[in-house]
Amino acid sequence: MGSVCREIVTIQLGHYSNFVGTHWWNLQDASLFYEPESGAPPSELQSDVLFREGLTLGGQITYTPRLIAMDLKGSLQTLRQEGSLYETGNDTSAFTWEGPMMTHKESPSTKNPFLLDLDKLDEGEILAKPEFSTPQLPQCSGAVAVPTVNSTLEHAQKRYRLEGSVRVWSDFLRIHLHPRTICVINQYNHDGESQRLEAFGQGEALCQGVVLEELEDRLHFFVEECDYLQGFQVLCDLADGFSGLGSKVTELLHDSYGGRGILTWGMAPVNHPDSSPVKEFYHLMNYALGTINLANHSSFFCPLTLRGVGHTADCTHLLSPPELRPHSLHHSAPMWQMADALAVSGRKVVAAYGAAPFPMTQGSCLPDALAGYTDTLPWRPLSACSELGDGRCFGQSVTLRGLEGQNLVSPLTPGTEPPNPLHSFRSGEDVLTGFMRSHYPSSPLAVQLLSQPSKLTPPFPQIFSPYLDSQGLLRPQNTPPNIVSSLPVLTSLQSSPALGPFLSELQRGATALDPRRVAPSFLSQGPEIGEMQEALEQLRTMAHCYRDDSGGVLRSSSSEDDDDD
Repeated sequence: MGSVCREIVTIQLGHYSNFVGTHWWNLQDASLFYEPESGAPPSELQSDVLFREGLTLGGQITYTPRLIAMDLKGSLQTLRQEGSLYETGNDTSAFTWEGPMMTHKESPSTKNPFLLDLDKLDEGEILAKPEFSTPQLPQCSGAVAVPTVNSTLEHAQKRYRLEGSVRVWSDFLRIHLHPRTICVINQYNHDGESQRLEAFGQGEALCQGVVLEELEDRLHFFVEECDYLQGFQVLCDLADGFSGLGSKVTELLHDSYGGRGILTWGMAPVNHPDSSPVKEFYHLMNYALGTINLANHSSFFCPLTLRGVGHTADCTHLLSPPELRPHSLHHSAPMWQMADALAVSGRKVVAAYGAAPFPMTQGSCLPDALAGYTDTLPWRPLSACSELGDGRCFGQSVTLRGLEGQNLVSPLTPGTEPPNPLHSFRSGEDVLTGFMRSHYPSSPLAVQLLSQPSKLTPPFPQIFSPYLDSQGLLRPQNTPPNIVSSLPVLTSLQSSPALGPFLSELQRGATALDPRRVAPSFLSQGPEIGEMQEALEQLRTMAHCYRDDSGGVLRSSSSEDDDDD
């Protein structure tokens, strides 16, 4: 590599975070290139930042995520906790009992067609003839694809309809995991009504004893093999007890690895099945307590949820929220640098916005695509925090990827009057910067363009509009539909005044009801009522950090006035 590899260790805490993380790792695997001594120039996304190289017992090179994934008992289904890369066979030499034995064998979980095909590839079997074909994206010059069986799925291009068969996140996991990746918390069940990890205090109490020892063992393994650790990215469920566990885990990282970046993404589903008023109270309190604690112990904290995102034609095809994370992978932008630019003056919470696909018409240019957004922006909120649209922003990082081969500047001939200022810029970076400046004239701004698209390979579902071509660009309506194999993506991370009303409403909702009356069980394992009130007061103080320049607190139309100034 031409620059120092700044490794990142990823930690996923909770079933929903592992669901979202699996989508993201599949996307990373689809773009993964292995370049040992190839002499090729560094690619835009350095795989070594997130993946580690290893050897199996048979000497085969492996490339696995530098990942620790924690989940509950019963959450893995067909996935083995230790993985299958380092199998040694069943060792029965330790059995010394010579008396009668009775073996009780549980029936294995049924695998879906995608997992069955993965097994075939692992055994060296060639998959059947493709059911359809799509144009393949060119690989980087001189790069050698990682020799994993999963990459063969791309050439087979089988369409898997897994909507009715996916029960857990491992049902659509493309990649092999390292034996030290998965940590199962056996004290609590993933399914059923008993022994559930529901409350913040339950999660806090977990970060000790066996769970803490296993976490520290895995951390030491992945961290100590890094040449230059730049930090951690943490995905944490917010609505259940993993919120409390994540608070303790980020506190551990903050205390043990000072000076390293900690980018934390709080995950919350759109809705909760079989909910009730008491369960909704649990979800709200976990969300509020997790937000303040995760923010306090992280370089920045970004809540990610599609709750509140409308199902209109231009936002129905948003990718999973972690597609926002190319920010932390770009080889010239360390995570601490981005965190320092966004999280200033106590503003540790940031909002996320995204457009996937980025709405660009086949054969047009970037200035044309952006010129239609004079009063609005082409993305939608991914943090349940609507944009104010008044040009106020404390800091912003914007990434556009996937327009390789498209016109980034206007093709107008010299001397032609440009239809708008965007058509006068002579580089894609200047076009995007000029567009952002038209909406945020005086805000600190970081812009980056990456040519490689977000590549979609099996089993990613074909959930896209029929008006997209194979590269995710809008196509004429009279052309036949295509299988979408890649997408252009536009993302933004903002430290914005819009977070003030969002945090204030969260704090008011959490303090509106007394847990001692509504759900005393929430307090049975902590935190104490005084600790909870102190945390919610911190949340209120944090909301005040997002005041506008005139000193007034920004409020949504439904917010009540604060009386504490």
